[in-house]
Amino acid sequence: MSKESLFESLNPQQREALLYTEGPLLILACAGSGKTKVIAHKYAHLVKSRKCSPNSILALTFTNKAANEMKNRISSLSARDVENAWIGTFHSQCNRLLRREIRPLGYRPDFSIYDEDDQHTLIRHILREFRFHEALFKGVAARIGSLKSSLIGPDEFLSTGDGFGFDEKLAKVYMRYQDDLKRCNALDFDDLIGLTVALFEKYPEVLGKYKGIFSYILIDEFQDTNRAQYRLLKLLGCGGNISVVGDDDQSIYRFRGADVNNVFRFEEDFPGTKIIRLEQNYRSTQNILNVASAVISRNPMRKPKKPWSGREGGDRVYHCWLSNENEEARHVAKSIKELYLKGAYEFKDFAVLYRVNVQSRAVEEALRDEGIPYHIVGGISFYQRKEIKDIVAYMRLVMNQSDNVSLRRIINCPPRGIGAATVSKVENEAKKKALSLFEVIKSTVKTGSVTSGVKERLEGFVKLVDRLASGKYRTVADMIQDILEVSGYRETIDEDRMQNISELIASSAETDIKDFVDRVSLFTSLDDSGSGESAVTLMTLHSAKGLEFPVVFIIGIEEGVLPYFKAMDSADEINEERRLFYVGMTRAKDVLWLTGAGKRRLYAKFQDQEASRFLADIPRQYCEWIEKIRVSTVPPPVRPRTDSKRPFFPYVAGCRVRHPKWGVGVVRDCYGDGDEQKVMVNFPSIGIKKLVLRFANLEKI
Repeated sequence: MSKESLFESLNPQQREALLYTEGPLLILACAGSGKTKVIAHKYAHLVKSRKCSPNSILALTFTNKAANEMKNRISSLSARDVENAWIGTFHSQCNRLLRREIRPLGYRPDFSIYDEDDQHTLIRHILREFRFHEALFKGVAARIGSLKSSLIGPDEFLSTGDGFGFDEKLAKVYMRYQDDLKRCNALDFDDLIGLTVALFEKYPEVLGKYKGIFSYILIDEFQDTNRAQYRLLKLLGCGGNISVVGDDDQSIYRFRGADVNNVFRFEEDFPGTKIIRLEQNYRSTQNILNVASAVISRNPMRKPKKPWSGREGGDRVYHCWLSNENEEARHVAKSIKELYLKGAYEFKDFAVLYRVNVQSRAVEEALRDEGIPYHIVGGISFYQRKEIKDIVAYMRLVMNQSDNVSLRRIINCPPRGIGAATVSKVENEAKKKALSLFEVIKSTVKTGSVTSGVKERLEGFVKLVDRLASGKYRTVADMIQDILEVSGYRETIDEDRMQNISELIASSAETDIKDFVDRVSLFTSLDDSGSGESAVTLMTLHSAKGLEFPVVFIIGIEEGVLPYFKAMDSADEINEERRLFYVGMTRAKDVLWLTGAGKRRLYAKFQDQEASRFLADIPRQYCEWIEKIRVSTVPPPVRPRTDSKRPFFPYVAGCRVRHPKWGVGVVRDCYGDGDEQKVMVNFPSIGIKKLVLRFANLEKI
């Protein structure tokens, strides 16, 4: 592809960003403005026009899905094979570097990578051992992750903590957790970044080696970097030849350690930074952008931007307030079905977004009632299924026999008569001798320090692992097939689970065994985009980042839901909630619905809800405000007034209503009582209609 053709699809600001190659560059890219496109084109420009070697460019992003998309684009634009180039997620590229350089830190290159589930398993084990509340494991894991992403190790935390209460217990668990990881020759996700930083800081010759390799750094989604990732970029530096693309308005992962201030401090830490703003949105209509921009502009600390769209006008944003969450869900389902039946959209074109997972229940029920297919993003991912985790645990133990978490998982899977009491004895011995569990088991088999029955079972397990370890497997499929046969696992699972394992084998085509295990271990919930069928997508607002849909419903626009009640005591947290709302709105291409309910069941009790404060920021001219009235079939209670026999009418003459078939009309009269209440409406297209209220399905405008 020629230089001219590289430019053809770029707007003036994108071209400017592509051509600026000498010095630090901060690209402030609004939602839908082509961030990844700029990174891919700039990479291709450096390779083709500046004659840079692909191996001299470090290109990083945050999800495997985004990394694969970036690789494919770069390969197409540059006409080069970039499969082995330094393109990928922060975690995958740090893993690649550590596989080569980690020995000085006291780890072997065959280390295991523990995902969130493995991390939770190990922390629960430690909490049980310390006799702490095991139910706290998720909170403990999140706090340890936060400390690691801020480059605070257990020793530093112990010295700066309050020395008593929860912090003291957390410090003990954190210290033990890190010791156990090292004993297992294992790293968690945060270690992949933190240990790379530690390696560069402790061993300048290693840092010098990679500063010599990389001449350019390109970072996508820069607003999502945490302290450790930012420190890594500063260490490498590349003589200031670093281009970062991001949008502080879309920084929504504070709970994972992301620090939006990295966007603001970039100019200070990289003197001479040039700033380019990408403000043309290629996704949403101008009306949607007007509403989203009006909301986000209320955040005080942000880089000012003026997003605009070539898609002028468009449908006004709809806001609908309903009586309760079930009415809200039915409204969403009926609206989806109506648009689908009109032939305007397929089911895959719709997304329902919410702040917390518990909100999906009512929507699921309503979609099922309407016969609408749907899938939920963020449920149990393929790689978290038990049978997949079991097979991968076998593979990891074969490659790293110090991996205690994998050993605990499969030592009695399938059942081979090695119970919890035996494992507990092995663990106590391993603790005394500072050995891995597998080393203790092998020693126990040799010395015969257990009953003959237990010895026989342990010996069978050792032979199984040694047999698999000695296999000369050419492919991942060969290894998995051997595990299934030799372990007896195949005989213990049903057809559905076997089908999932077959899918795992199929996904491993032409992948090195170690690379395959790393790829599976590095898979996160952010990479799970759901099924490929035409179905409505349900997901949290956090999961929606990076995606787009023609029609988007954001439900629960209420105080305590969005913004979330846990965020309401902190101005910084409210600002992040506003950014989360902004991200949700800018997922919509054509139609955006914002809904709320007067009553909602949250955490086992019904609550009266108020409209979210964020709605007050929306200019009325860009939004259509609808109050959907649910007419009760029970007559209203008799009031102690002279007109107490007079029935209650939900509509008055002159008010405007919308009918699903005939559109907008004006109410002429209401009459009747109870189930027989009727309304007379004048519809411009067909004239006056008399309707029974309980069947009319009218919306009050």
